[in-house]
Amino acid sequence: MSDENTNKHMPSKTTSLPGRLMRFAPVGIVVLGLALGNALGLQDYLSLGYLAEQRQALRAYVDANVIWSALLFISVYILAVAFSFPAASVLTIFGGFLFGWLLGGALVAVGATIGASILFLATRSAFGSFLRQRVDGVIKKLADGFRENAFGYLFVIRLAPIFPFFVVNIAAALFDISLGRFVAATFLGILPGTFAYAYLGQGVDSVLVAAQAAGREAQISDLVTREITLAFFALAVVALIPTIVKQVRPRRSGI
Repeated sequence: MSDENTNKHMPSKTTSLPGRLMRFAPVGIVVLGLALGNALGLQDYLSLGYLAEQRQALRAYVDANVIWSALLFISVYILAVAFSFPAASVLTIFGGFLFGWLLGGALVAVGATIGASILFLATRSAFGSFLRQRVDGVIKKLADGFRENAFGYLFVIRLAPIFPFFVVNIAAALFDISLGRFVAATFLGILPGTFAYAYLGQGVDSVLVAAQAAGREAQISDLVTREITLAFFALAVVALIPTIVKQVRPRRSGI
């Protein structure tokens, strides 16, 4: 029997059980962390209601321990995003309230990018190559187009948060985008929205007081106006123009 035939019948190291378990381990950790966080009731602490109750104590602690508080905040943000915990908007408002819009926005941008990159790598490790080998037709064309203009498309999606943040992190991994492009497009794309929410957080105190006086819990909708939402979409449209032009030019030249 030839060496070639022998190799065909030999089990591949990449398909061994330990190899498969290691490939899915990062995603397993993410799912376990999300389940554990919900079981411990962490969502109760990542809410505007909790901020309203503890705002004076939290701000006093931050004022007395700025550096430690900043490191703790960015760590919490990384974990929340990496484990797909639904608290990004509220945490960004926390950041603006506790650190001011400039420092708070900067901390959020770094934490969100690191956390998103962790989830991106975990998803790509577990499912990326498996699904890319099995997509066909329209999905394959979409994936190829997304990959060719990865930075532009991802940047636009980050500017206008039409889709949940964690969904974009997972989808990008399935579309085979390089880590460098993912990090750059994510960091730059979320900056306008991040600083906008941090700025809202800087002035959230009056909203929290008004909500408490009315006997209800403050909601993000109390802060986010229609004008701000429209501004996000306008930014996304402007950012999308170069990508559209780049797509249209080759087609016209081929006519």
